Amino acid sequence: MKRISMFAIISALFFSIALIGCQKLDKEKTKEKSDIKKEQVKPESKEKKEKNELKGKEQRKVGIVRNQELPSFADLVERLKPSVVNISTTGVLRRGGQSPPFGRSPFGKDDPFGEFFERFFGDIPQREFKQSGLGSGFIISEDGYVVTNNHVVDKADDIEVILENGEKYDAEIIGKDPKTDVALVKIEPKGKLSAVEFGNSEELRIGDWVIAIGNPFGLGNTVTAGIVSADGRVLGMGSYDDFIQTDAPINPGNSGGPLFNLDGEVVGVNTAIIFRGQGIGFAIPINLAKSIVEQLKQSGSVIRGWLGVLIQQITPEIAEGLEIKGVKGVLVADVTPDSPAEKAGIVRGDIIVDFNGKEVDEVTELTTMVAGMAPGSQVNVKLIRDGEEKAVKVNLGTLPGTIAGTNGKDVKEDVGITVKEITPRIASRLKLDDDKGVVIINVERGSIAAEAGLRPGDVILEIGRSPINNLKDYRAAIQNIDKGKSTLFLVKRGENTIYIGVKLED
Repeated sequence: MKRISMFAIISALFFSIALIGCQKLDKEKTKEKSDIKKEQVKPESKEKKEKNELKGKEQRKVGIVRNQELPSFADLVERLKPSVVNISTTGVLRRGGQSPPFGRSPFGKDDPFGEFFERFFGDIPQREFKQSGLGSGFIISEDGYVVTNNHVVDKADDIEVILENGEKYDAEIIGKDPKTDVALVKIEPKGKLSAVEFGNSEELRIGDWVIAIGNPFGLGNTVTAGIVSADGRVLGMGSYDDFIQTDAPINPGNSGGPLFNLDGEVVGVNTAIIFRGQGIGFAIPINLAKSIVEQLKQSGSVIRGWLGVLIQQITPEIAEGLEIKGVKGVLVADVTPDSPAEKAGIVRGDIIVDFNGKEVDEVTELTTMVAGMAPGSQVNVKLIRDGEEKAVKVNLGTLPGTIAGTNGKDVKEDVGITVKEITPRIASRLKLDDDKGVVIINVERGSIAAEAGLRPGDVILEIGRSPINNLKDYRAAIQNIDKGKSTLFLVKRGENTIYIGVKLED
């Protein structure tokens, strides 16, 4: 019995020792496996760590970019504000003249009672109203030359320029160009002024930040910011439309003010808005304005090159009619007699595809390029005629009537009419006996001509007793009109011939 008990104790002891040994072995194996796993996982963790670090850097970069999307313009604006001015104008607006005594006739220009009122009431004296205006401008030289819009100062008798520091100066018009709506005025400052730097408007890209500073609604030194929304906009304001569109808020009073890029350079002259739209403003590209300002500063006038063609865009319908495909350029619809184009051999139906080494895709491109050339320049013109490419050399002339309004000392102001030489076709349509004279095709509303009573369709036969046979005679006569004196226009209107007095104000 004792032996059996002893054997049982020894067996239990032996089993316990074996069990402990197995557990120890399992722990060692587990440890080995764990070590193997650690060795296998270690390089993967390092790669993950590097990837995570890279991802973090990228996220931080994105954060920086997001912060840069809304930059602060404070330092830039602080530097630019002294170069921007407010412009206040006053002038006398004259109304009345040959209007009926009881207000505007409901019959318009064909009023059957017009002759009656004129016979019994005579000429009704004009009433004068004092009119004030506001605008903006920017200083381009230390000695006081200021650029603004023509429409800001055009009919002003007195112009006052107000600097950022509140100093006020009377300004004199050095020159103005209605065709591009650019004007240059001059003040005599007490000291040196802070002038702007010109940028390159051709380098602007859609989406670039821009800043407008001006005098909207008389609130001087107002700063707005936005982006370039589009370029090359044509608004139908003239032959040289090529506007920068921006959503930087531009309001009445901003006209003539600068549009800056983020380098603090002027890239445009704020000019127009669409009243029924929000966030739609337009600026003249500074590259165009610069060339105009240089001429105004030198001579007070703008002389433009002249090719002598009437051009139009090639529409799909026109392309189909001409049986042309994939051809870019502009179509010559007419050629002015005795013009540089006619002398060079350009004819109606030609397609101008290149002007002096630059491709032509749009009508405005060609008109702007031609106008920017000096008269007398020889240029190379590539065109397509009957499917074949031709090259001609043209000696540019001077665009008729482009000695744009100056300060009035040397060049007479336009009376507000557009005329055209009478062709046989026009003579036939107007039932004229001959083709002498020039026909009025447009009268500007509110102009001197409109107030005097000139109308579209009138044929001008004489100005100041000088016969008008063609456009050359007309231009010479207009240049010789004396300001402050009435000049008689002999006009054929329908079957009648009448005299109309036109008076240019001093």
